[in-house]
Amino acid sequence: MNEVLTASDASSSARSYASSISPVNVPLFSALLACAIAQFLKLFTTWYKEKRWDSKRMLSSGGMPSSHSATVTSLIMAIYLQEGAGGSVFAIAVVLACVVMYDATGVRLHAGRQAELLNQIVCELPPEHPVANVRPLRDSLGHTPLQVLAGAVLGCVVPFLMRSSI
Repeated sequence: MNEVLTASDASSSARSYASSISPVNVPLFSALLACAIAQFLKLFTTWYKEKRWDSKRMLSSGGMPSSHSATVTSLIMAIYLQEGAGGSVFAIAVVLACVVMYDATGVRLHAGRQAELLNQIVCELPPEHPVANVRPLRDSLGHTPLQVLAGAVLGCVVPFLMRSSI
């Protein structure tokens, strides 16, 4: 009936309580950090490609590297490092990543190419045409396979860097 609480029981209990209230969700923080880094890198890849600085690229989709791919791949790797590959959370993250990266190179890439073509057609219309003054469509929506791969590589690196610093 009388339970004796030892010092090791108390420290074990305190450790588990402290880890349960830890303010850092490593997979979430890793994914957000990878996204931020990818968006920041777009400034430099845009400058390299177009020889101009465009700060709007930090808030837009499309371009090199894919922030979508970096985000979901970082999430996968952080979950893998924290919990392993056997859990359902890891499986959900992998499926999510596959959908996101497929969508980026498929549907969104082709929608962007269609927008380019439509913008070109509208520019060639005579000024009196009803749609001649329509604002151009955004054409940087998706990613090439190389941009997705670069984002995925970045996403794989971020959790390892975080792991070594935490």
